[in-house]
Amino acid sequence: MVTKRQLGLLFILLGAGAAVGLFVIDWLGAGQFQGIGPAQRRALLLAGGVVLLGLSLLPLDDRPA
Repeated sequence: MVTKRQLGLLFILLGAGAAVGLFVIDWLGAGQFQGIGPAQRRALLLAGGVVLLGLSLLPLDDRPA
């Protein structure tokens, strides 16, 4: 069974991985914009929201999710 702490850690890893992935895509030169484009900004905000959701689950200890 998954606990809330484990679910929080999973969300943090997914959000951080998504943010890193967006920067890797930008580094590879995919897209039309120099730097961070509007779609990447939205995706970064969403990834940040996922990380914040994960952080909010961490203090809930080992209760089942």
